Amino acid sequence: MHWTILRNISLLHWAIMDLSWGTPPFLVKRFPFLDWMRGLAVVIMIQCHTFNSFARMDLREGGPYVLSQFVGGMAAPLFLFMAGMTLAFQMDSLERRELNPGRRWLISLRRAGYILGIAFAFRISNWVASLPHADLHEIAKVDILNCMGVGMAALSLAAVFDAKGRARFAVAAALGIAVAAPVVSALPWNGAPSLLREYLVPIAGRGHFAFFPCAAYIGFGLAAGTLVKRTGADRFERLMQWSVLIGFALVFTGQYFSNLPYSLYRQSSFWTDGPTLILIRAGISLLLMSGAYLWTEYCVGAGWSWMQCLGRNSLMVYWVHVMLVYGNTAKALKGWLSIPQTALATLGVIALMVALSAAWIWWKARKAERWKAATTVASGSPQALKAY
Repeated sequence: MHWTILRNISLLHWAIMDLSWGTPPFLVKRFPFLDWMRGLAVVIMIQCHTFNSFARMDLREGGPYVLSQFVGGMAAPLFLFMAGMTLAFQMDSLERRELNPGRRWLISLRRAGYILGIAFAFRISNWVASLPHADLHEIAKVDILNCMGVGMAALSLAAVFDAKGRARFAVAAALGIAVAAPVVSALPWNGAPSLLREYLVPIAGRGHFAFFPCAAYIGFGLAAGTLVKRTGADRFERLMQWSVLIGFALVFTGQYFSNLPYSLYRQSSFWTDGPTLILIRAGISLLLMSGAYLWTEYCVGAGWSWMQCLGRNSLMVYWVHVMLVYGNTAKALKGWLSIPQTALATLGVIALMVALSAAWIWWKARKAERWKAATTVASGSPQALKAY
């Protein structure tokens, strides 16, 4: 049963992240630094969830636990930022194949629907894994994948523009979402359906992945991905230099305005709907992107990388590690470990996820080689395809 779940996750991952480019998975051009950056987000996420699940309650006011959760707060912005970059790559590929702007928009909208489908499949699988103590309300919980799907649907309109128009639209949309977040949060939501409120504004106790302001990260990622995809190899280092400068500018600008003794908003919270926090985290994302490029391009060889391995299967790792850390499998460890024990558990979970991801990449490579051999050598004969 677990193997079937893993197989379905990987097939969904292929459909959205690989096959949507219009080429078989083994022919898709990848950016190693983006795989490394996504792997870093996975590591940040795993340590955050493991500490949150396993650390003893009496240790949660101390520095190590607080630090783990503070650093873990960057995981979701990174994933949303890179979802925007992936969306930009898909739109760039789509622009080359489809001349009709309306058709491009509909295709991009459909891909956002795929993400929403995965989001509900993820919630349902967690609900099933929690039986017989499952809560039906968990199926409707707004998680990061739900926010990702809704945000991508809203920003799918960028597909109607050319590359320059997409980048400008994405930046304008991201800034608009960030600036409007405190205003939307302060609206009288008491009479609105609770599910609509959870999708649009942050609610204490029901997650922090509302459209306002989290979808802004997707917009910034869409703009960055458009520039990355359209920049030639001879100008790529210059792009990374600009990424560093813009990243620092966003961080320092957000920090400066967050420390002002007055605010333009009647009601705003820095940690939930503050526009300055969005700017700071978007700047950190740009800095990490440049750092990942520097690391993979000049500091390590072209061999196997466990960080890139995690990044190439981030969706599967996300799905499996949540079931492992929060599910009934590790029930005996929840809330019982000391800080050193939790750190060891974190390393163990990361090692398991690296092994799972490496095994899955190996299996997909074998399957791709068999498919390629069957279609190339036999020229697509019915006998060869049947044997495959």
